Amino acid sequence: MNFLDLFVKKKTKKKPPQEEKGRSEKEELAAYSGMRVEVTGLDDRMLFVAKLQGLRGSEAELDQYSEAAVSREEDAEPLPVRIRGYSDHDRKAVYMEGMITPLPQSKWSVKDLKVCRIGNDRAFFRLETNLDASATMFSGLEMGEKPCKLLNISVGGARITSKSRYHEGDKFLLKVRLLEDRPESAMYSQVVRVLEQEGGKTEYGCRFLELTEEDQEKITQNIFAAQRQKMGRG
Repeated sequence: MNFLDLFVKKKTKKKPPQEEKGRSEKEELAAYSGMRVEVTGLDDRMLFVAKLQGLRGSEAELDQYSEAAVSREEDAEPLPVRIRGYSDHDRKAVYMEGMITPLPQSKWSVKDLKVCRIGNDRAFFRLETNLDASATMFSGLEMGEKPCKLLNISVGGARITSKSRYHEGDKFLLKVRLLEDRPESAMYSQVVRVLEQEGGKTEYGCRFLELTEEDQEKITQNIFAAQRQKMGRG
């Protein structure tokens, strides 16, 4: 099945409700097999990051590749979770729910998996921060390294504020140290939104460009560790 068939309305007769119900969930799940997903509790606390694998109807497996903020005891009760995935190619987010139990080798079994909705919004977990950072432009009026503040970050992008003036489409190298004991992270970024705030403050919504899967995993690990540290201090 063509992936775009999920999102493009065809000019055909509407099928009976029973048939639509029978095909929708199965096909939507199949379209997202192999996606990187973020698993959160029902309180929206991020538990771990994984790849969604081996979809079989309403069952699947999660191949975990971040630390887990949840017990991995094999006799643990099934845990209700929310699972959020994102397709970089089609800019579509998928929101699912299911019950997970731990398996050997950093895997999880998922049962009662269902799609709750599909949207155009971002699915990435965002960590709220207030960290010193810098943005380096290689051309234009703001060329050079300028200080900024990192307000939040996800594996897909960040929001910053700066006294320097940027415009939609501007590209720069964003550098920040999310944790004192970890190396500085550097992400090639592009401004996608300019947000004027009260008091003359300007915020910039940025997306990360040209990230490899290894880059994404490193950012995810740092975000996850920073979240746990933040919760520990709270």
